Amino acid sequence: MSETILTVDSVTKCFGGLTAVDDVSFTVQKGEIVGLIGPNGAGKTTLFNVISGYYSPTKGSVVFQGNDISGKPPYHLAGVGIGRTFQVVKPFAGLTVLENVVIASFLKHPKRTDAERHAWQVLETTGLADRAHVSAAGLTLAGRKRLEISKALALEPAFLLLDEVVAGLNPTEADRTVELIMKLKGQGLTILIVEHIMRVIMNISDRLVVLNFGRKIAEGTPAEVCGDAQVIQAYLGEAAA
Repeated sequence: MSETILTVDSVTKCFGGLTAVDDVSFTVQKGEIVGLIGPNGAGKTTLFNVISGYYSPTKGSVVFQGNDISGKPPYHLAGVGIGRTFQVVKPFAGLTVLENVVIASFLKHPKRTDAERHAWQVLETTGLADRAHVSAAGLTLAGRKRLEISKALALEPAFLLLDEVVAGLNPTEADRTVELIMKLKGQGLTILIVEHIMRVIMNISDRLVVLNFGRKIAEGTPAEVCGDAQVIQAYLGEAAA
């Protein structure tokens, strides 16, 4: 029997008179990859920020492993097992790749030697071990995105939110990132991912949740969502639907 790790229940987020997320509900089961998709301005990033503690929901709740985490700050969520990446990657440019990951490792490993040992293990997993002593400022975009994933993994999350980790990468780099994501799933991580590259999100997701104008318009397997008239209309217009 599947185990629900995350429940988003009737979440609404308003900014003044603007409703960015409107009564959205869905669940994520342990071990799944769930893709969150929708046209630009659909509310994906706002919902991500509510789930990861950067925004408090105006209405509704977010429950993680049976505990209501609505409005809890990001540092609290990191402590209970939620990690996330950011679409705009901002490593500590004056530090090495290893030092960037060590900083995140301190959350669970307060001693420097333990934090460094754990950071090395993370870099081995993400394929950055050979760049450990390189300045983070010297990494390519693909390297910085992989470092972003490494910092999130250093928190030892049970649930990982990935925000456009493939955007801007060439096909080879994108394929390597997909391989890493599938490797993390194989290690037992549960993942919620926002991504605009359709060939990526369709191939790696067990289920998709589709937003448009802040509302959920579809949910299901990639095959089910691809054939949904509301999804086709949202992406291609009414004539296509």
